[in-house]
Amino acid sequence: MNQISAFYQKIDEAIKPGKRPLVVESAQGAYLTIESKKKLNFCSNNYLGFASNPRLKKAATDAIKKYGVGPGAVRALSGTNTLHIALEENLAKFKKAEAALVVQGGYIANLAAIQTLLGKEDIVISDELNHASIIDAIRLAQIKNKYIYKHRDMGDLEKVLNEIKELRKTPKSDNELPIVLIVTDGVFSMDGDLAPLPEIVALAKKYDALTMVDDAHGEGVLGDHGRGIVDHFNLHGEVDIDVGTLSKAFGVMGGFISGKRELIEYYRQKARQFLFSTGLTVPDTAALIEAVKILEESDKLVKKLWNNANYLKRRFKALSFDTGESETPITPVMLGDENVAIEFSAKLLENGVFATPIKFPMVPKGKARIRVMPSASHSKKDLDFGISVFHKVAKQLKVL
Repeated sequence: MNQISAFYQKIDEAIKPGKRPLVVESAQGAYLTIESKKKLNFCSNNYLGFASNPRLKKAATDAIKKYGVGPGAVRALSGTNTLHIALEENLAKFKKAEAALVVQGGYIANLAAIQTLLGKEDIVISDELNHASIIDAIRLAQIKNKYIYKHRDMGDLEKVLNEIKELRKTPKSDNELPIVLIVTDGVFSMDGDLAPLPEIVALAKKYDALTMVDDAHGEGVLGDHGRGIVDHFNLHGEVDIDVGTLSKAFGVMGGFISGKRELIEYYRQKARQFLFSTGLTVPDTAALIEAVKILEESDKLVKKLWNNANYLKRRFKALSFDTGESETPITPVMLGDENVAIEFSAKLLENGVFATPIKFPMVPKGKARIRVMPSASHSKKDLDFGISVFHKVAKQLKVL
């Protein structure tokens, strides 16, 4: 066997254990059509139902009629449409920040946020359960001095900050002192718990470090009118880099960075992810402007999301399900064994509920679960149906 044949054989062996995702044949909503059958949707990030909201759809189609579909070039050349500017201004106002920069995704936003500011000789301190995009951003920046602190453990974070006291006094090859960045998820996506952001900010001030929060699951969910975790803790102007995602509660696509005006302008001029990629499409951008308008106008959908989430958790706990340490609508049903989680999910689907298993490497081995994601689209009747199916399957598999 030659080297190329061996390479493809290795690839073939690697993909055999994998499984293709189920294909959705309808718009995102409380229910989805899968294999021509209606299934209760318990696993989308479409928190507020914006993915199929009539106002967003109209904004997108109206914009296509006026501006076409694509921006035609990278934004640094001829690809910045008036809609891009409007979205960034509206997002900055919504976030109570000085400025915002929109990119193609939350993953891209994290790459840009870290790689643009930090070099190999700088220092980053990261929560051990941070999202893969943060881990990859640190790798992309090739930062040699990377430290991990125990999940949400402020004692361990301060211990690390003390450990690096001498290192941060050592000039880099350009004779500048290294930057220290503390980075955390806002809402941890697998467990639904919150970063202790006030304590992180206090330690950052004490030890002269920058702070960054990835608020992917907090945008549209936490804070007044869904303004996010910084608003939730009333820390406006105290978190240096606030990264958001526009594909979850906002229901479309994209990511953004908000913060001080000079920092955002630096990203605009230096971030490779911004400079060398075409920006958001016309319909995406128009729909997002409308999503921000809806949230500014009313917190009705945010309140409904939380009412649904609290109801779901109460009912699950009454039935003796373990829902972990969640403080948000993310509701993990802890099962432990991966095979049990896979079988549980399959039986849910057979009974009309779509909720996927979460297992290694997304969570540690022995921590498999079904992650339930309620939304503002669900009625109480929808939730009751889903809860009854969970109870039925749990009794069948004897996991309660």
